[in-house]
Amino acid sequence: MKRFLAAAAACVMAGSLLIGCGASGQGTASESAGQPESAAVSTGESAGSSSESTAPSGKKVMVIGDTTFNAENWEETIDPHRTYNGWPCIRYGVGETLVHYTDTMELEPWLATDWKNDGNCTWTVMLRDGVKFSSGRDMDAEAVKECFEHLLANHDRAPGDTKIESMEADGQTLTIVTSEPNPALMNYLGDPYACIIDVAASDFETGISVGTGPYRAVDMVMDDHITLVPNEYYWDGTPKIDELTIRTLSNGDTLSAALLAGDIDAAYGMAYEAYPNFENDQYQFSGIQTSRAFFASMNMTSPIIQDPAVRKAIAMGIDKEGFVGTLLEGHGVVGHGAFPDGFSTFGGEKVTTDTYDPAAAAKLLEEDGWIDTDGNGFRDKDGQELVIRWLTYPSRQELPLLAESVQASLKDIGINVDINNTANRREFLGKMETWDIYASALVTAPSGDPQYFFTTSCLPGMSYNFGAYENEEVSALIDELATEFDPARRAEIAVELQQKILDDNAYVFCSFLEMNMISKSYVTGWTAHACDYYEVTAELDINK
Repeated sequence: MKRFLAAAAACVMAGSLLIGCGASGQGTASESAGQPESAAVSTGESAGSSSESTAPSGKKVMVIGDTTFNAENWEETIDPHRTYNGWPCIRYGVGETLVHYTDTMELEPWLATDWKNDGNCTWTVMLRDGVKFSSGRDMDAEAVKECFEHLLANHDRAPGDTKIESMEADGQTLTIVTSEPNPALMNYLGDPYACIIDVAASDFETGISVGTGPYRAVDMVMDDHITLVPNEYYWDGTPKIDELTIRTLSNGDTLSAALLAGDIDAAYGMAYEAYPNFENDQYQFSGIQTSRAFFASMNMTSPIIQDPAVRKAIAMGIDKEGFVGTLLEGHGVVGHGAFPDGFSTFGGEKVTTDTYDPAAAAKLLEEDGWIDTDGNGFRDKDGQELVIRWLTYPSRQELPLLAESVQASLKDIGINVDINNTANRREFLGKMETWDIYASALVTAPSGDPQYFFTTSCLPGMSYNFGAYENEEVSALIDELATEFDPARRAEIAVELQQKILDDNAYVFCSFLEMNMISKSYVTGWTAHACDYYEVTAELDINK
C-alpha cells in the first residue's frame, strides 16, 4: 500500500509540474537568474528541457535533480573554502583534489602523482604535469600554494585538520611543513574543501570557483540551479555534455515527480518509497555502501540525559533492524560503531554495543526509579515524566523516518519522544536547553581515515560535538591517534575509541546509507561512489 500511494502521489506531482511548465514560467526563470534563454532551458523548468533533440544545433543538454544544494545543508555555493561548499564543487565536476579515494576508501593519485613524508612534519608532494584550470592557467606548485593559503585563511576546519604551518613551491613540487606530525594530512587533502582552485580567477563574492575539473560554472542561483559547460582545458578526457544543469528540488517526492515527468535526466536524493516507480527498463540504478551514518548524539548537559540508565535504556530501546528493514525497506545497513561493519580495519564489527532488548531496557528504567505512576503509558520519576526531546531535520529523508521509528520503539518501554523535525535546526542546536538528543547524518570517514570523526565529534568544543561530550580518556586517545603514523596502531586506537564512546552511550549509531543514484536508461557515467563525492565526471553522457 505504501508503494502504491507513493507512485500515485508521484504521478499527481508529475502532472502538476507539467501544467506549470508554460512559456511564461520559463521566461520568469530566465529573468530571475539573469541568464540567456538557452540557459533557462537547461534549468529543467519544462518537461522537454532534458531532451537532446530540443537543444539548438544538436547540443547535448542534460539536467540533474538534487535535493542537497541548498542553505539548509550548508551547501550554498561552489566555493570550497566556504564551510561545506566544497561538496558541490567536487560533486558537480568543477573541482578536483590532490588525491582520489577508491571505493574501498584508499588513496590514489589525482592532481598529485606522488607524495612522501620524512617521518615527522615535512611532506613533499609531486604535482601532475599538463593540468590547467578552466581559466587557462597552469596548475603548478605556486597555484596550489596560493589555493591552500586562501583555504587556511578562510575555512573553519582546514587549519585544525591539516596543521599546515608553511609551504614552498618549486615548479611541480610542493613542500608542506606541518606544525606537528600529521599522519592523516594527505587523507585530509582529499576532502572536498581541498579542491584545487585558481584563487586569482575565482569570484568569492558570488561563490563561483575556477577549478581543474571537467566542467566550469557559468551561472548559479542558490536553492535553484547551477549551469555548467565543459572546461576546454580539461586534462583527463573530453567532457561529453555541452550544457549541464544541476537543478535544486525541495525534497525526494518532487525529485521523483521530476524524473517521471522527464524534467530531469538523473537524480540524487530520491525517497526510498519512490524506488518502485523506477524499477523498469526506462531507468537504471547505481548503488553503493557508504560511511554516512544516521546517528543520535546525546546532549550531555541535559539533566535527563545525564542519567546513565536513561542513556543505556535508549540505546537498548532503539530497533535498528526494524528501522532499516521496514522504513528504509532494506536500503541501508544497521550501525554498530562509528564506521560500517567491514569498513577498513576499524569497522563496527570490532566493537560491542547494546543490542535491541526492550524488556531489559524497561527493567533498567524500573530499577532506576522510572515508573508509570499515573497509567498514561509513560514513565515518571519524582513528578517528572520521561520525555526525550528529539531534534532532527528533514533534508536527509532517513532522519524523519528514524525519528518515527524511535518514537514508536521507545514508547514501548515507557519513554515519550517529542520530535522537533525542523529545517532551522541550527537555531535549536545553539540553545541546548531545548533538546535532549540530536539525530543527524554524517560521513564518519570522509577521507578513509578514522581521525576525522573523533576529532570533530568527540573532543570538547569541536564543530560536531553537539552534545558537549567529554571524556578525558577519549581525548587522550584522540591526541595519540593524531600523531600515530603506523596504520595498524591507528586502527587499534580507532576501535578502542569507538568502544569507549559506546560504553558511555554518548552516541547511538543506527544505520549507514546505501546510496542510490537513479537515471534514465540513456544516461551513462552516472555512478555512485563510496565517498559520496564524485558525481559529475568527464564520462557522464547521454545517448538517445
